[in-house]
Amino acid sequence: MAQTYKICLLPGDGIGPEIIAEGVKVLDAIAAKYGISFEYTEALIGGRAIDETGSALPEVTLAIASGSDAVLLAAVGGPKWDTTDPSKPRPEQGLLAIRKGLGLYANLRPVVIFNALADASTLKPSVIDGVDCVIVRELTGGLYFGERERTYDVAGAGVNGAPGQQAYDTLMYSEYEIERIVRHAFETARKRRGRVHSIDKANVLETSRMWREITHRIAEEYPDVELIDMLVDNAAMQLINDPKQFDVVVTENMFGDILSDEASMLTGSLGMLASASLGDGTALYEPSHGSAPDIAGKGIANPLAQILSVEMMLRYTFNMTEAADSIVAAVNAVLDEGWRTGDIANDETPADKIVGTQAMGDLVVAHLG
Repeated sequence: MAQTYKICLLPGDGIGPEIIAEGVKVLDAIAAKYGISFEYTEALIGGRAIDETGSALPEVTLAIASGSDAVLLAAVGGPKWDTTDPSKPRPEQGLLAIRKGLGLYANLRPVVIFNALADASTLKPSVIDGVDCVIVRELTGGLYFGERERTYDVAGAGVNGAPGQQAYDTLMYSEYEIERIVRHAFETARKRRGRVHSIDKANVLETSRMWREITHRIAEEYPDVELIDMLVDNAAMQLINDPKQFDVVVTENMFGDILSDEASMLTGSLGMLASASLGDGTALYEPSHGSAPDIAGKGIANPLAQILSVEMMLRYTFNMTEAADSIVAAVNAVLDEGWRTGDIANDETPADKIVGTQAMGDLVVAHLG
């Protein structure tokens, strides 16, 4: 009897339903090729969940996700739900809640240049040629999960001493949170080129000084791995100036959120990069891009990051290395043949080589054999 794996599907908002369909298409092709089966259960998250249940992460969604072997997420958010009112739910709260609920403390975001798309980057080929790094971001601590409050009519908080608003967010980390993410980074580096850049703001923040102390203590257990400390503002500059120096980058939640988006643009498009959120239980896989509501429903979204998130799922959750490698090879083959979605096309791309979401998914499946 074929092995069956349970996958929780979270299409979310915007282009989410369109691109996740292509991810499922690839999973079905892998299942047929390797004699296994995937059982899918779809659930709500983000803006659509708010509309239907009033919550960005309904309890039933977390239960389904927890009971699955892996979670495949597409995208959440959109201007419909944008608000500065702290009493109203936002789609992004669903992401934070599911990360916390599943204990997903480590986010891995590979940054790799596809040779066929080198000209899509705004940087010189000499700068990006050979870029291959992974950003390891702490995912369940820091500012995004600290205590926060917003108060109104506070005496002297307004202009010229008038009453006004005050707000605060708390950046807090415990030792164990830092140790487990840093250790994950060192283990990852051991399987790569043996270099870890630890990114902090130790010249200003007490949490960063603690981060640096703990990182150096753990580094003593990994004499085969080089550790380099770098302040976050310098890291933001170095990612553009000399990205090839990076192998494994480890940092706290907010710094990682910002730097990983910056690093993703080295490739020329967020539509090409996937990410994995890992913990001690069910893992979650998603594209690095947003919900792109401006193109939702038009059938032109790039599904390759979603398809590459499937590749990461096969690699990290199911240990199907051969199958994962075949997806990477298929994506490269499609790109080498000149096929493009609109976001990765340029002025020299022939019109008949620019395809939509479903067609791009079909091309990848055709190359899986």
